[in-house]
Amino acid sequence: MPRIFVKSSNTSIEAEEGKDLLQLLLENKVFVDNPCNGKGTCGKCKVKLLHGELPITETEQRFLKAEELAEGYRLSCLVVPTEDITIEVLQKETEHKILTKGYVPSFRYNPSIKKRIIDLKKPTLDNQTPLEDAICKAAEVRHFDWSLLQQELSYGINTAVYCGGELIALEAGDTTDKLYGVAVDIGTTTVVAALVDLKTGNELTTASLLNPQKKYGLDVLTRITYSIENPEESRLELQNEIVAVLNQMIEEVCAQAHIDRNHIYEVAVAANCTMLHFLMGVAAASIGRSPYAPAFVRAKNTLAEEIGIKIAKSGRLYCLPSVSAYIGADIVAGAYVCKLHESKSNTLFIDIGTNGEIVLSKSGKLFSCSCAAGPALEGMNISSGMKAAEGAIEDIEILEEGVQLKVIGDIAPIGICGSGILAAVKELIRIGLVRKDGSFIKKDQLEQSDYRYNMLQLNGTKREFVLVEGQKPLLITQGDLRQVQLAKGAILSGFTALLNSAGIDMNQLEKVMIAGQFGAHLPADSLIGTGILPAEVKDKLVYVGNTSKTGAYMALMSEDAKKEMEELAEKISYMELGASEGYEKLFAQCLIY
Repeated sequence: MPRIFVKSSNTSIEAEEGKDLLQLLLENKVFVDNPCNGKGTCGKCKVKLLHGELPITETEQRFLKAEELAEGYRLSCLVVPTEDITIEVLQKETEHKILTKGYVPSFRYNPSIKKRIIDLKKPTLDNQTPLEDAICKAAEVRHFDWSLLQQELSYGINTAVYCGGELIALEAGDTTDKLYGVAVDIGTTTVVAALVDLKTGNELTTASLLNPQKKYGLDVLTRITYSIENPEESRLELQNEIVAVLNQMIEEVCAQAHIDRNHIYEVAVAANCTMLHFLMGVAAASIGRSPYAPAFVRAKNTLAEEIGIKIAKSGRLYCLPSVSAYIGADIVAGAYVCKLHESKSNTLFIDIGTNGEIVLSKSGKLFSCSCAAGPALEGMNISSGMKAAEGAIEDIEILEEGVQLKVIGDIAPIGICGSGILAAVKELIRIGLVRKDGSFIKKDQLEQSDYRYNMLQLNGTKREFVLVEGQKPLLITQGDLRQVQLAKGAILSGFTALLNSAGIDMNQLEKVMIAGQFGAHLPADSLIGTGILPAEVKDKLVYVGNTSKTGAYMALMSEDAKKEMEELAEKISYMELGASEGYEKLFAQCLIY
C-alpha cells in the first residue's frame, strides 16, 4: 500500500485503499482543521504536497488559487493517495481562549451528596445482627444497593455517603472532609470542568479544552450527519471522545488540587441537546431532520461508571434537562441562573454562537426559539477565519492612516476569529465600503486620493478588502460578508419573531442578557454596528458569562436547584421559527444592514 510521510510531525502512515487523505491523517492523530468534516465545502483542510502526485480535483480549483496549486497546496478531504507521497501539514492546534467564569446568583446550599460518620457494632453470640441490618440501622436507611456488601467492610467508625437520602457508599474511618463534585459545561466547541468542594461550595480549580468531537465537524449538524452516515460505529465513537476528555479534565483538576478522584461523588453536566445525546450514547439522528424530535429532554441521573466516567465507584452523573432539540440544558441553565422565571420585567436572554438560542421572559412567562447562525460568528466559513487562539485578529479599527489590529497573543496575525470578523464588518459599514444589501461598493466609485481606495482590490471581478498585506495576505471577501449577513439575519429575525409572538415592542425590553463563550467577547458596538442586535437595546446589554457551567455548579450544590431547573424546562415554550407565519419575509428584512 502507498505510504504517506508527514514532514511536520515526522509521521509515516500506511494509506488504506479508498480513504481520502484527511481520513488517514485524523485516524493517525495528525491535526488538520476540518470544520465541514470532509464535505469539501470549507476549504480549510489544506496540506502542502512536497513529493509525489495527487490529481487535482475540480472542487480544489474553485477553493485554491492557481499559485497555491502550483506551490503544491491541496485540500486533504478531496484527494485519495494512490502512491507514496510526502506532505506538510500547515496548521497546528493553538491555545484557545475558553470562557470558564460566569455570573452566580445567591442560593441555598443543599447538595445531593452528603456524608456522615456511623459506628457499625460488631455482632456477638448474643446479638447476631446481619451486617446488612447493622448498616441500615447505623445509617438510618430502610435499604441500600446490596452490591455494597461485596466490598470489604470493617466494623467500627465508617463514613456513610448519601445521594438524595439514598446510601450509596461506605468508607472506612472518617472521610467527611473529602467531599467533591465536578460541574461541566459541554459546548459544541469547548468543554469546561470545575472541581467543587461540596462542603463549602468553593470552586477549587478549573480545566478547559476544545471538544475533541471537532474532528467530526465543527457544528452540531455536521456531527449529526456523520452519525447518520456511520450508524454502527459513530454512537460509540462520539461518546468515547467526550468521555475521554472528561476523564482527562477530571484527572487534571484532581492533580491541581491534590485530591483523589475517588472522592468525587457527582458530575453535573449542562450542554446542548445534541451533546447530551452523544454523552449518553443515544442516537441523535432525529435532532437533524424534521420534525426535530430528540430522543430525550428530561434530566438524567445515573451511575457515572455506566458511561465510563472515572470518579468514585458509586459516583453519580447528573445531566440537566433540555426543552427541545435546539433549546438545550445549557440554555435552561442560563435562564435559571439569570432568574428569568422570577422576572417581573421584560428580559431577553441570548446565547450567541453557531446557534443563537434566545429566551424571552414576559413578566415571568417564558418563550424561546433557536436560530441557525452558522459557524461564521466563531471564525469558521470565513476565508481567513480561525478559532479564538493565538494569532487571531480579535478587533479592528479602520482609520485614514490604515487598519489597526488587535491580535490574540500580541503576535503577527495568521487569521481572524469571530469577534474580529464582526468588528471588521462593523467598520466596513461605518466607513461606507459595504452597502446596506451587504455588498462591497464598486472601487471605481472611489477617488484614487480616497484613503479607502487601496483597501479594496479586485480578484477578477470579485471585490476584496485587504486586511493584512504580504505574501500571504489576509482578506475579507464578498463571501465572508454574506456569511456574517446570514448570521445577522438569523439572530435578528429570531429576536424579532420572539418579541412579536409575545406581543412586546422592542422599546419595551428592559434588559438583554448575553451569555456564552462567544457573546462574552463581543462589545456592544460590534453587535449593534452589524445589526445583529437592534440599536434600541444598546444601553440594555448585560454580559453574564458562562451561565451553562454556573447552572451545572448550582445543580451540584443544591437539590432545590435541580428540581427547579427540571420544572423550569417544562415551563419554557418553544417556537419553531421556520414554521411561524411570515418568518421568511421577516428573515429577508433582517438581512439588510
